Formats: sequence, structure tokens, C-alpha cells
Amino acid sequence: MAGSVMVPSVSICLPLCVLIFVAPFLIKPLEARGNFGRLPGKPPQRTASDGICASSVHVYGYKCEEHDVVTQDGYILNMQRIPEGRAGAGAGTGTGGKRQPVLIQHGILVDGMSWLLNPADQNLPLILADQGFDVWMGNTRGTRFSRRHKYLDPSQKAFWDWTWDELVSYDLPAMFDHIHGLTGQKIHYLGHSLGTLIGFASFSEKGLVDKVRSAAMLSPIAYLSHMTTVIGDIAARSFIAEATAIIGLAEFNPKSGLVGAFIKAICLKAGVDCYDLISVITGKNCCLNATTIDLFLANEPQSTSTKNMIHLSQTVRDKQLRKYNYGSSDRNIKHYGQATPPGYNISAIPHDLPLFFSYGGLDCLADVKDVEFLLDQFKFHDVNKMNVQFVKDYAHADFIMGVTAKDVVYNQVATFFKQQV
Repeated sequence: MAGSVMVPSVSICLPLCVLIFVAPFLIKPLEARGNFGRLPGKPPQRTASDGICASSVHVYGYKCEEHDVVTQDGYILNMQRIPEGRAGAGAGTGTGGKRQPVLIQHGILVDGMSWLLNPADQNLPLILADQGFDVWMGNTRGTRFSRRHKYLDPSQKAFWDWTWDELVSYDLPAMFDHIHGLTGQKIHYLGHSLGTLIGFASFSEKGLVDKVRSAAMLSPIAYLSHMTTVIGDIAARSFIAEATAIIGLAEFNPKSGLVGAFIKAICLKAGVDCYDLISVITGKNCCLNATTIDLFLANEPQSTSTKNMIHLSQTVRDKQLRKYNYGSSDRNIKHYGQATPPGYNISAIPHDLPLFFSYGGLDCLADVKDVEFLLDQFKFHDVNKMNVQFVKDYAHADFIMGVTAKDVVYNQVATFFKQQV
């Protein structure tokens, strides 16, 4: 098409991917926060400008350490460590009273702060610390405290030349190596949404299996063929100029006016109420607190790379879990030595790796049919190493911000981890 930007087979799918992964966070740019059912009074002002430990952990009386790790490709990632419970609460979960390390990994367009928006007794990292674990939170490249590199700057396009393939190949290994080097122990992994995707891909590549003790996957995504969202279907069949405009940006910043205008145009085309996108896109979350939503909107979303969004759109379109498609046989051969991108074989995950899955009946992103297809990839997994929880009333955001998540999900996760001695 004359005047269009040549991007590998993503023109149709990028709008869908943008809506799916970004729309829940665009209430703020679209000036729709006031229609979100907020409780009367001023919204909370707690932000992470001084670091996640200072803003969201120390305030509750917990010890917290800020750590920086460097990936093999030069990105400097920020991590938080909560080494023990409040006032030393919680006996160690490992042999000899040692606290077993847990790495908690966030999803797309958010950072570790997203786990710490409720009161202390409802926040997963603090709950695990009180139950005797050595808790670590990762923040992937591009998020506010991981916008650093040994020689690149975020203003340079080269800084944003990556997709979730690099999170698999570089970010997770750097975090695992750092934790393992300091603790000398295997690590429990917990991911939500994109955090599950990069976990599945990493473990299938076998690079981290010698360091992982078990994995808990909340709202697991790998296959995205059955997302139940009206605007997703409409956007998938639409090719509009705004998609090409966004492709021209190396940094995908949901707070920018361009992205906000793009989403607003899609909403109008789809006839969807942009004021309630978090429900339209993620599903009808049962258990979110309005004050928590305000705090979420004050701190999120975070930037990612446009290339990463394109890769996610390829995952939606192709209905396969593959590495980034560079758009031509020649370019793929240059990068991979073959004409098509290599796939991630989830069934190659070691059959004796203890796994915990929790998914919701109202989740429009990790749709029940897609999760069931994902679980079918583990049909040869050791049945004694698989734990599956289905929460009928939960949607996507309930797993990280739901006020009932401690009783419904988190305590079950802690019990599962403790069983993996």
C-alpha cells in the first residue's frame, strides 16, 4: 500500500494487540477516571517516585532492599527484595529454617508496584514474606526503574529494539542468576499474564530449569485465540492510519497523546464505552476496590517497546507461540538461520517441574478455552506435579488487585510453594 510502513504482517493485528494489552490502562489519558466508580474524597497520592521499597514496602513496616542487575545485552534492571516478614514474622520455609526465594513477575505495561496497591494484608509479596519466603520482585526493561542501559539511552531507538523474546533470553536469566547467586537456592517463580508467557517460554528453552524449584502461573497466557472482547474482534479486522503512526514509534508509551487518541478512535469505531475499558477488555472483575483502582492509575501504565507490542499481535494472529517474525524469509534466516521464526514448545517443559495454575471464569484475556488448550500441552506432565485452580468469578485484574485474592488464591499459592521442599 502506497505510503504505508512495511512491518511484518502486523498491520491488521496491531490494533487488536494495542486494545487488548493497553486499553485497561488508558482511562487516565482519556480523562475517564471520574466515571470509574471512585469513592468520594481525594484519591491516594502514594507513588513510587522514591523507589518501590520506600513508597510501598517500608511504609508497612517491612524490610526491603533495592537491587540492580545487568543483563547480557546491557540493560540495567531494578529489583526489590523483601527478605523477611514484618518484624521477622514467618518461619523459614526451607531446610534448616532458610527462607526459600520467590521471584514475582508482573505483566505487560506495569511494574512491580502493581503487586502492592492494596493494604498490606492483601498484597501478595507481603503475604508471602509473612509466610516465611524471601520475596523478590522483578521489573522488566523499559519500566520506570529499568529505563537504564550500559551505553544506550531511552531517547534512542536502539534502546527499544526488543520484544518479549529478550525478556525470555536476557531479563529472566539475569534475575534468576542474581537471586541464585545471593541465596544459593532454587527459586519459586510466580507470574501474572505476560509474566506467565515469558516463564513458559523460558522453561521450555531449558535454560533456567536448573535454578527453578516450582512455578505458579496466574491468569496464564500463551494462546490468545478465544478472547471474548467485542472491540478486539472489530480491531482485528480494521486497518487504520493510527496503527501505522504508532508503528513509527520505538517506545510504546500509553501515556502519550498519540496512543490515547488512537485508542479513542478505535473505541468510537467499535461503539464501546471507553469509560469502562478495564471491564470491557479484562472481563468483569469481581473484587476490585475503587481506591486501589485510583492508586493503580496514579502509578501505571509503564512503557514497553512498540516491537514488543507487534510481537504480541503476531502471537494473537498466528495462534502460535513463536519468536518474533521479521517479515521475510531472508530476514528471518539472518536472525534465526531458518525462513520462519522458531516456535516455543511448551510441552518441552520438564515433566517433573511442579506447576500451579489459577485462572478465572470471567477473564477476557486468559479465556477459559485458551487456558484449557494451554493445559492440554501438559497432558504428559507428571500428574502429581500439576495443581490447577479455577476461580469462576475472577477476571484478569482480580488476580493482582482483588480484595479477596488472599483467601481465594494467594494462600493456595503459599501452600503449594511450601510443599516443594
